[in-house]
Amino acid sequence: MGIIMWLVVGGVIGWLASVIMRTDGQQGIILNIMVGIIGAFIGGLIFARGEINNAPLTITTFLVSLVGSIILLAIVNMVRRGSIR
Repeated sequence: MGIIMWLVVGGVIGWLASVIMRTDGQQGIILNIMVGIIGAFIGGLIFARGEINNAPLTITTFLVSLVGSIILLAIVNMVRRGSIR
């Protein structure tokens, strides 16, 4: 059941991050899930020194994952276009 929660929550977080960064039209569901999961990992490393990646789903973990996903999309946009947008 844990992997299904990762996919669902990762998809929601990735979708929200792509809406905030205005890249939603360029991404599909698979890329949204990948951005959400990788962003959660990045957010956990930056803000909680990796401890958030084993934490239960709360508002704090959701927001840290969202910020990590936004950071990931900003880095991808900088590499692709040379600007954050």
